[in-house]
Amino acid sequence: MKVLKFDLSKTYGKFKILNAVNGGPWYKRHAADQWMTNFAEYKAARIPYSRNHDSNINMEYGGPFVHDISAIFPNFDADENDPVSYDFACTDESVLCTLETGTKTFFRLGQSIEHQIKKHDTLPPKDFHKWARICERVIRHYTEGWANGFTLDMPYWEIWNEPNLDEDDSPNKRCWGGTKAQFFDLFEITAKHLKARFPHLKIGGPALAEPGTPEGYYDDVWTEEFLSEMQKRGVPMDFFSWHTYCGDPARIMARAEKMRAFADKYGYKNAESILSEWNYIRDWTANFAYSIGVIRGMKGAAFVASVISEAQKSSVDMLMYYDTRPSIFCGAFDIYTCRPLKAYYPLKWYGEFYDLVGEIRCTESYPDIYSLCGVNKDGKITAIITRYSDRDEKEKEEIKVDFGKDAAYDIYLLDENHDGELVKTTKDLSFVMPVNTVIKITEK
Repeated sequence: MKVLKFDLSKTYGKFKILNAVNGGPWYKRHAADQWMTNFAEYKAARIPYSRNHDSNINMEYGGPFVHDISAIFPNFDADENDPVSYDFACTDESVLCTLETGTKTFFRLGQSIEHQIKKHDTLPPKDFHKWARICERVIRHYTEGWANGFTLDMPYWEIWNEPNLDEDDSPNKRCWGGTKAQFFDLFEITAKHLKARFPHLKIGGPALAEPGTPEGYYDDVWTEEFLSEMQKRGVPMDFFSWHTYCGDPARIMARAEKMRAFADKYGYKNAESILSEWNYIRDWTANFAYSIGVIRGMKGAAFVASVISEAQKSSVDMLMYYDTRPSIFCGAFDIYTCRPLKAYYPLKWYGEFYDLVGEIRCTESYPDIYSLCGVNKDGKITAIITRYSDRDEKEKEEIKVDFGKDAAYDIYLLDENHDGELVKTTKDLSFVMPVNTVIKITEK
């Protein structure tokens, strides 16, 4: 039996933003009938931020008319100072729908990925300085009311997405159609321009893809070159964002420390480290279909719970699950019925941790067992215990949780047969956990 002991005499601070996502609620404010929506469930998860990358792939958010700079400012030759040049309607709707659930938009300035044979809007803008001025107007629209806009609390503005996904000589450049040198110029010009005009907002990026594949990663040469060049050019960066996909929580945390070390090395010690895309992927080739099945099932949910649990102990400042859009990467909601899937429950359970005043850590460490624990202002405990493995094991594990106090606890179970419901109230915290099972414990 594995005994998990928690030292209640020592707390480790507040809980970080770890259930942020990519994608807002599936909901339309302008429609009279809402027969297909996940609004209530999304709101119940208390998601702090929704990153709007790839939103234009989904009609729920406005399709090709939403969020991307090319959608908001469709004619690049138009006057960027004239409100008539901008089409904000669909983006407004998406931002406000999301805000109605209590979730702020983490705004990605740039373009959605293009998988088609001919690329259109991921090509470098014709004028980098003008592009930066267009981004400025977008920010003013949402935070200062420009062009019949709003005065919203939208602190995060991320410049571009995965500019390093493909090499300069690749025939299929999906996110950035220019060269590495061109992107360095775009980022410098935009970051300096926006930070000078909005010193109170958080300007950062560039949402770096992880080099290589889950089964074999390459060196982060691009990352170091980018950070080194930004340091030399004196480019401000309030947050440094990056992505990773794999099936091993330890691998994600190792990359987190690597990214933190890189940012520190090149003068960005005060920049937040934001993992703005992550999910389970065994590999992108032979096991891709398998991976999508995992994302939508119990194993994917256990992976979500394990990564969140480990991230609280890491240098990561924010996690943004990819994704809660109606897509194959969505493990939280069924794309046909809008009903919650298994991965919804770890995201929702973590939302409860924002009410707690301090983290408590387990004094033991066991392979494939992950824990997250905190106390509220009255000293009462909430904990999540996860057993996750990517080895497709079948053995069950006997686990005993020891908080060092005599109390009654509500036990909530997430497994193949239970969707996070209350299964018992007990003082006995001994469990038999099959692989890929998650338990929430709350003190009465």
